[in-house]
Amino acid sequence: MTAALKAGVLGLGMMGRNHCRVLNSLEGVDFVGVYDPADGVDPTVEGKPVTKDLDAFLDTVDYCVIATPTVYHLDMGRMLAERGVHALIEKPVAHTAEASRELVELFNAAGLIGGVGHIERFNPALQSMRSRLQDGVLGEIYQIATRRQGPFPGRIADVGVIKDLATHDIDLTAWVSQQSYVSVNARTTHRSGRPHEDMVIAIGTLSDGTIASHTVNWLTPFKERTTIVTGEKGSLVADTLTADLTYYANGVEQLSWPGISAFRGVSEGDVIRYALNKKEPLRSEHEAFRDAVATGDTSRIVTLAEGAEVVNIAEKLIADGLTHRLV
Repeated sequence: MTAALKAGVLGLGMMGRNHCRVLNSLEGVDFVGVYDPADGVDPTVEGKPVTKDLDAFLDTVDYCVIATPTVYHLDMGRMLAERGVHALIEKPVAHTAEASRELVELFNAAGLIGGVGHIERFNPALQSMRSRLQDGVLGEIYQIATRRQGPFPGRIADVGVIKDLATHDIDLTAWVSQQSYVSVNARTTHRSGRPHEDMVIAIGTLSDGTIASHTVNWLTPFKERTTIVTGEKGSLVADTLTADLTYYANGVEQLSWPGISAFRGVSEGDVIRYALNKKEPLRSEHEAFRDAVATGDTSRIVTLAEGAEVVNIAEKLIADGLTHRLV
């Protein structure tokens, strides 16, 4: 019988606690506890100790989840790489593109598994969307439009809305379409008095000619997480809050109403909301990373190189947004 992998968490914020919850019940994993040096942190989580001795903690683990503030990801990742510890790093993988590339090099040189917590890849609606796009349900993909809006999360202090939220959309758009970004532009604004942007409208062109748009902000008093892919045969609409996926087919019936038939686009067709197995994305993410550490097969995880490219695109958006900012 294969021994359970020993896993720990670095950082006991909101996401750190969620990682602890999943790891503590994950088959094939022995959750050993958490490292967090902050004052006032609970002494235990999920019945396991919270320690302030990082060196001793790293002696007890095979892999760690890095759930610290983004600015510390490189320092934590460097320590893990030097100690031979695999790492699942919360997104964005690092605070800069340069730091992201350094993490890639560190883990490659050490022969370790490094993954990034782009959790949307494990959302049942987006996994089904990608599978159906691969099967050709839409034919050629014309456009991908995402909307990710909601109130400001108090946990964010060190990055703006592009690196915190839009990185989800950058990654999922490339992943579901199996294309890469070849150009991006952005318009950003700063409305909340913070040094970082809190609203962005981004547009991009993908490698097969698909156009993409992303509307992302922290200033909307309701939460929205929507991805719409439009192609030659219709549209797929994913709501990742509810993990629903709906297919809107182009119409095939002859139109007899002159006012509508004069339009030279497409008409309405059948609408299907797919029944999906709605498994918690965070658990699926952890299962994939556990298996990658156990087998060396990284095909189901978001690699550090993929995470670094997301940060690279995010920085291009930030720079373009500043270029066009009204003063």
